Amino acid sequence: MIDTTWLDATAQADLVRRGEVSPAELVEAAIARIESVNPALDAVIRTRYDEARAEAAGDLPDGPFRGVPILLKDIGCLVAGEATAFGVGALRDIRWPVTSYLATQFRQAGFVALGRTNVPELGTTVTTEPKSFPPSRNPWNVERSSGGSSGGAAAAVASGMVAVAHASDGGGSIRIPASACGLFGLKPTRGRISQGPGAAEGWGGSSTDGVLTRTVRDSAAILDVISGRMPGEPYYAPALPRPLADEVGVDPGRLRVGVLEGPPGDELLDDPECRGAVAAAARLLERLGHGVEESYPAEMFNLDIARAFTAIISADSESTFLAFERVLGRPIEDDEIEERNAAHRRTARKLDAVTYVNNRARVGRWARRMARWWDDHDLLVTPTLGSPPPRLGWFTEDGPATERQRVRAYGPYTAPFNMTGQPAMSVPLHWTPDGLPVGVHIVAPYGREDLLIRVASQLEQAAPWADRRPTVHA
Repeated sequence: MIDTTWLDATAQADLVRRGEVSPAELVEAAIARIESVNPALDAVIRTRYDEARAEAAGDLPDGPFRGVPILLKDIGCLVAGEATAFGVGALRDIRWPVTSYLATQFRQAGFVALGRTNVPELGTTVTTEPKSFPPSRNPWNVERSSGGSSGGAAAAVASGMVAVAHASDGGGSIRIPASACGLFGLKPTRGRISQGPGAAEGWGGSSTDGVLTRTVRDSAAILDVISGRMPGEPYYAPALPRPLADEVGVDPGRLRVGVLEGPPGDELLDDPECRGAVAAAARLLERLGHGVEESYPAEMFNLDIARAFTAIISADSESTFLAFERVLGRPIEDDEIEERNAAHRRTARKLDAVTYVNNRARVGRWARRMARWWDDHDLLVTPTLGSPPPRLGWFTEDGPATERQRVRAYGPYTAPFNMTGQPAMSVPLHWTPDGLPVGVHIVAPYGREDLLIRVASQLEQAAPWADRRPTVHA
């Protein structure tokens, strides 16, 4: 059989269409890679090999990714009759009664799901070190974080287990692990991907789904098949002029690019490798013909808005835990969950309805102020993170108060664009001298994933990354 280990999903699907590889062969090869590599990384926490083998041998939908293996995140993307724990130990064996629209879209595209990837509990932090499961380790250095909350997904794709994994992003959870693991990760515009039928929105409209991949063309083509309006959506993203797959390789023209190389305050991490990554990306964009200047939205680091967003997350977390308790038929005690989430629950219980609505309104007014910057710019370039991936345990080793400070210091660049709903991506353009990946964060106006794909493919061609291999790989 052809070695498909480092072929992207597009190439694997093409082999199936030409009859050179069967879906069953793709699935068996991916299972072998997971079994070989996952013990070192704990990226995959639950498998469904028997079901996947049956699907691959059966009548798969004739979608554009027929037979291509995928991993689903252990948050959302529910499949009826199958377990999804959301990183919560008490839910380890709960099987859900509904299939999400997103899972149906993956299935109709022809993907074959092999299992679930590791997450931090409820996806509420930037590293995948859950209380109830082993930590997900970074394949570039197993003592380092793979990011969060889609950390298991990123470790699996970066190490070659699969070419694509489902991910989601409420404050950076696609882009953060993409940066930490050297992958391409694009967060779509609010409303581009449905969260139905079981949910209308998450985190006040800030959360969305997507994928992690090694190539731009994979992300573009997969977003095409998982996008679309479903009945009763609370938000509709602006229609794209054509499929995103058709934007790969298209000249974006001369763009107006604002650059922020590092944080404006001393309380945020300011690693020279991250600054250097942005500076190099700015020079590359200039060489590619774009107009580049130092500029960023003045409102971007508004602490009052960050606090309002945290309160919204707390309320959403408590609502989610109450739903879990109804499923379990018993309370979930604070000592069963991570202190961070217990604190969210305590905060939410003190939050009245009017304060919650006021927080939503404050974020909405702030988003309007943020949007004005894009009147004069096409793209914003920042670090994805404040440092290369830190060692496992660093966030929590000095207690909850320090954990909150370190999380904010590490990841201040991504969450603002969950609140505004804009599309944003992390592009793997830099590696440190000791081999750790560093992503560059690029943000486009609302609804302009097409612009991001054009620029990303331009960067991918100018500074290729897909042939790099981490220390632990298939």
